[in-house]
Amino acid sequence: MITRLDLNSDMGECATPEGLAIETEMMPLITSVNIACGGHAGTEDLMRRTAQRAAQCGVAIGAHPGFRDPEHFGRIEQTLSSPQIEELVANQIHNLATVLGREQLTLTHVKPHGALYNMAGRDAETARAIVRAVHAVDRALRLYALAGSELAKAGQAAGLAVVQEVFVDRAYRADGNLVPRSEPGALLATEADVRRQLHRLMTGTVKSIEGSSVQIHADSLCLHADTPHAVSLTRMIRQEIQSAGIRIAAPT
Repeated sequence: MITRLDLNSDMGECATPEGLAIETEMMPLITSVNIACGGHAGTEDLMRRTAQRAAQCGVAIGAHPGFRDPEHFGRIEQTLSSPQIEELVANQIHNLATVLGREQLTLTHVKPHGALYNMAGRDAETARAIVRAVHAVDRALRLYALAGSELAKAGQAAGLAVVQEVFVDRAYRADGNLVPRSEPGALLATEADVRRQLHRLMTGTVKSIEGSSVQIHADSLCLHADTPHAVSLTRMIRQEIQSAGIRIAAPT
């Protein structure tokens, strides 16, 4: 049974008034934030504002590097060499670290975004390239990775502190990977579906889209700020977790 669970969210990705308002409401409800740092999204000003808000709320700050593809929000896979992936990830981590340094704030972790995250989950070479980038920047940084994935394995093999991540609003395959957003049933849209999956995850399992039960380890739960009714869903999730006697806190 899980006794402690981190709640993380990807932010600093949208500068619209509506998007900023949602992130502002969600920030006190989470324990870790992953800030876009110039790949799929994220400007220096948005990084700074998001980090300042996180610091005010006592939220751990991480980098959220993705493919340089703002047009498609980093959700289309790209064919890059391992050195290119290393450079891509390291540069974006440095982008955020520079902003945080000016604000005297600390970078605690790295979580890849979108297509890069999904590729690293199943492809060992991509996973190792990301791990080398993180290790080269700061081996003390935690690495957020899909639970049981190639990225989690590569991080552990390299001696990084790996935070195994699960999703309440995404469907899973029998192999433990997420169903791609482009496929039917990939997103769990109703509160009832999210609550049902949350309760399974808290007991260490998830039901795959094929119908099988998959064993899964959860250190952190991802909450998407762009999910419909994101703030109310986050409040419900916190209440359910706390009612189960699980402590909500960032990794240490």
